[in-house]
Amino acid sequence: MADAVEGRHVEVSRDGVAAPAARARAGTSSLPRVLVLALLAAVPLVFLGIFFAWPVLAMAVRGVTGDDGGADLAGAWDVVTRPRTLRVLWFTLWMAALATLCSVALGLPVAHVLYRLRVPLAGLWRALVVLPFVLPTVVVGVAFRSLFAPGGPLAALGWDGTWQPVLLAMVFFNISVVVRTVGPMWASLDPRTAQAAAGLGASPAQVFRTVTWPALRPAVVSAATVVFLFCSTAFGIVLMLGGLRYATLETEIYSLTVEFLDLRAAAVLSTVQFVLVALLLLGAERARSGLRRSDSVVRRGVAVADEPRRVTRSDAPALAATLFALALVVTPLVTLVLRSLRDGDGWSLVHYRALGGELAALAALSVSWRIALDAALLALALGVMVSVVVSWRARTPRGRRVIAGLDAAFMLPLGVSAVTVGFGFLLTLDRPPLDLRSSPILIPIAQATVALPLVVRTLVPVLRSLDPRSREAAAALGASPLRAWMTADLPHLWRPFVAAAGFALAVSLGEFGATAFLAQPESPTLPVLIYQLLGRPGAGNFGAAMAASVLLATVTALVMAAVERIGGSAAGRMDG
Repeated sequence: MADAVEGRHVEVSRDGVAAPAARARAGTSSLPRVLVLALLAAVPLVFLGIFFAWPVLAMAVRGVTGDDGGADLAGAWDVVTRPRTLRVLWFTLWMAALATLCSVALGLPVAHVLYRLRVPLAGLWRALVVLPFVLPTVVVGVAFRSLFAPGGPLAALGWDGTWQPVLLAMVFFNISVVVRTVGPMWASLDPRTAQAAAGLGASPAQVFRTVTWPALRPAVVSAATVVFLFCSTAFGIVLMLGGLRYATLETEIYSLTVEFLDLRAAAVLSTVQFVLVALLLLGAERARSGLRRSDSVVRRGVAVADEPRRVTRSDAPALAATLFALALVVTPLVTLVLRSLRDGDGWSLVHYRALGGELAALAALSVSWRIALDAALLALALGVMVSVVVSWRARTPRGRRVIAGLDAAFMLPLGVSAVTVGFGFLLTLDRPPLDLRSSPILIPIAQATVALPLVVRTLVPVLRSLDPRSREAAAALGASPLRAWMTADLPHLWRPFVAAAGFALAVSLGEFGATAFLAQPESPTLPVLIYQLLGRPGAGNFGAAMAASVLLATVTALVMAAVERIGGSAAGRMDG
């Protein structure tokens, strides 16, 4: 059936939306579209091939190569079976598992309270819960040290230098992943099924077990997998709170490289970590696939989803867990601020005044800001290309498999630690034609590699949700492709674009793992300077480290506040 719109010949598609007659001849447009997608994918693939795959492969080769240049698997096995290595591996696994369990156990009731109950200032509490996720690790390390160190409010517990602060810091970081992944899905569940179960006499616990939990399980599994991944590759907080006694694979790689110059052993441990991460990413992708399938079902009920209900007596345990979570978030940060203002027995701004003097903390902040801007722009440019490619709706099974493979490939940097990336740069980018070890562009490249997956995970869900029929209708009415895109798609994209840029900037500002390897001594970033101050003796240096941490946390919080205000809900979901 054909119609005439302003004298233009159009056809009615199966969706009932007018489309240009040229679109009906799909064969004339599919090839150029495939070529455009191939070109868009080629640029980030080349980038990751040079600055990610090559360094990781070089580390794997270095780990199994002997001093004579030949293969030495026995030497690599000796490194893996060292008592020290086995202790480090065991501590990494059980600490990550315990932190994941605590994060999920605490995050679920918090998600229930903040997304399903009518509580005052819910938006403020949500923003406060997500704040730790973007705080620099060195800031969190200093904050928890200020809690348990001598003179701190919790020094009487005797936890300074033990594993308990490491666990609390991991939960502090990752509770937001659980809340922001599970909460929006919980809020979008169709309430009619639960109401029907309650009407048939089911108790609230039975309703949750038989109705709510099956719908939430994919989101919970996805969040738990990501949290375990982050905990097992944590660097800054473990380095600052655990020391040599409570080391993870991440900090052990750093110590072997920087302190003991044992590059062979560091390369072996990096390879072991990469294998573990690859297995975790495979599990995360399967959980994410289940999440997307579940999401497609529950969103059918969005239109009838009930409003947040009033708090009842049965919500008391969830409210108590939420208050504990908020205290866990607020207490270290408040303690950090208060101790940065203490000088001896009195209150003073002496530590802040020192930041602009010989400590050159303001200069380090300027270095961090310039590097973070460069890294964010690079990550955003690459992330847009990747997002367009992996959000394309392939029409054939082969095309869908290619898209899924590309999506998994581009997500690999999410699970490979920044320490591994920085160490790989030292091994590979030290000779022509890419002799970049002394180049100022190396740190932005490393930070962009770390931030790229977050940009993609922010943009892809929005691109996948765009309805092409609006753009086709605009084109049918005579709009050019650019005009049709600006009219139909841009209003839905600019907020996620801002959110992605803000995430990349915040992550780059606080990046410490790769930067600790690559920063030049004469121009350190602010996180590196904070770590250096903590390594110097004296109460003045410790106070200056706390003041510098407050400065860095304030700048990061301002960036994320702007993201939350401008990006809105686009900054909320972390499930991709």
